[in-house]
Amino acid sequence: MRIIGTGSARPSKVVTNAMLENFLDTSDEWIVTRTGIHERRVISSERLEDLAAAAARNAMEDAGITSEQVDFIICSNVVNEYVTPGLGCVIQGMLGATCPTVDINCACTGFIYALDIAEAYLATKDLKNILIVCAEEPARMMNWHDRSSCILFGDAAGAVVVTKGDDLKAIRVSTHCKVEALYQKRKLQPTPFITKEEVDTEGVVMNGQDVFKLAVSSSIKDIDKVLTMAGMTADDIDLYVLHQANVRIIESIRHFVNQDKSKFPFNLDKYGNTSSASIPALLDDLSRGNQLKTGEMLLLSAFGAGFTTGACILRWSK
Repeated sequence: MRIIGTGSARPSKVVTNAMLENFLDTSDEWIVTRTGIHERRVISSERLEDLAAAAARNAMEDAGITSEQVDFIICSNVVNEYVTPGLGCVIQGMLGATCPTVDINCACTGFIYALDIAEAYLATKDLKNILIVCAEEPARMMNWHDRSSCILFGDAAGAVVVTKGDDLKAIRVSTHCKVEALYQKRKLQPTPFITKEEVDTEGVVMNGQDVFKLAVSSSIKDIDKVLTMAGMTADDIDLYVLHQANVRIIESIRHFVNQDKSKFPFNLDKYGNTSSASIPALLDDLSRGNQLKTGEMLLLSAFGAGFTTGACILRWSK
């Protein structure tokens, strides 16, 4: 598998930490110290599908292909305005594509899972170009009176086009059932036969300490595993492109691999945690900023609700 195009799109509305002080018992210093986040982008007038389609178009243009040349679409998404159909179907129509689509919900690990699926499809089916779109609107999942969670997230879409190639050196995905660490339930429509009590949750429920421990321990295991699978050491990796969730988690992982801070690109401060969109959007930022060199080895790692985790090593050759 080889990445041949990247794209991203973000809302125009910038929400700074100072703006959150107007309705939360918090401060810029409190947020930055604990998370590394200064501001985030939040959907206001846009629709998530508009961001997703824009990111997809950017990736296709970067890859030099048209919608007619897309053979399959994988969409990673946690929540959007449609219960059904899947967001991938909506994106397909907006792009004018005619290929099959599939949606996955692996939370913040969605991009790694999508790469794993794409690799399998490219190896076993007569496909040339697969479009991966990660479109997330976590701001709509938050209780905006809970300062422990709503300060963390932002909205975004990131996309890549992948094709056949040998750039993917190792990939690993895993799930460890720890639902209580991070989840959100929704109340469904009642029926005349429901006898169980159903309770609405006020946004995402998150046990911050559990998430931190799971994120660090799982990411370390995944990174160690893919390095072994690829026959490489931490020193062989040029850039560690990690899920942008929390600066403390990133720093903990950095200390484990014992690598210089310059190897860890970072945009969490400007965009917050954008769930599965964070890694493809960061890749797009790096690519368009001419910060990726042909032949460099990248290690991607993510974690999310479930608890899902994943990591991969790929050579950059776009």
